[in-house]
Amino acid sequence: MKTAIVYRGSSACDNCSESVGRLLMNSPYHFNVTYAGPDEEVDLSPSLLSKADLYAYPGGPDLDEAWDELKTHAKTIREFVNGGGRYMGFCLGAYLAGKSALDLMPSGIDVGSEILQDKAQVDDDRDTTIQVDWKFNASTGSPTLEKSRWAYFQEGATMLGFNDSDRGIVARYSANQNVAASVTPYGKGFVGLVGPHPEAYELWYKDAEIKNPEGIRTDIGYDFVKSTIDGIPASSNIPGNSCS
Repeated sequence: MKTAIVYRGSSACDNCSESVGRLLMNSPYHFNVTYAGPDEEVDLSPSLLSKADLYAYPGGPDLDEAWDELKTHAKTIREFVNGGGRYMGFCLGAYLAGKSALDLMPSGIDVGSEILQDKAQVDDDRDTTIQVDWKFNASTGSPTLEKSRWAYFQEGATMLGFNDSDRGIVARYSANQNVAASVTPYGKGFVGLVGPHPEAYELWYKDAEIKNPEGIRTDIGYDFVKSTIDGIPASSNIPGNSCS
């Protein structure tokens, strides 16, 4: 059984950490999940990550506050991924992987806000749904594209700087074809980032008083987990990054 460490603390939104844990535990890998944070029984450490396959960071309200808390662990996270671990970032967790924080992305690629991009389907910070074109089985090199799938969205990230042919693209926002989910190498490990919330389940939609036009489905979330665990080797356009 694979083991995942999931951040839980004040920098995550209500129920976000638990929803990521739920996705991982219910995925085909059936992760053994440990929550780590400043108010948990354990906080992030090299010793803790040495027993893990994946470190996941959920959504949250404020990038600056999250980074202020996380930056003391930045070296630990980079070394974990560099040595073959997986980093999985959902929304805020994706922003934290960018150049201004953990700096886990390949040269030329960074993380920005989708609502600020041209022709974005959603241009404000309300809780809503958004359409994505998702490449299932992207890690196999023979993906199956499903267009205009609906997913929960709240001021989600986009990964900037990819070329059209880059293999690390897992999903694009349907409206403008910006990258909505990606998996890229970092040393011997991989970094999986997603702007929407494939971990969202019934409670999220009820609390936000919104509906998913397709109903709530788990396949996008499980495929994102699989792509991150399996890894997608860099194309010739993207040099693999690593910590020095």
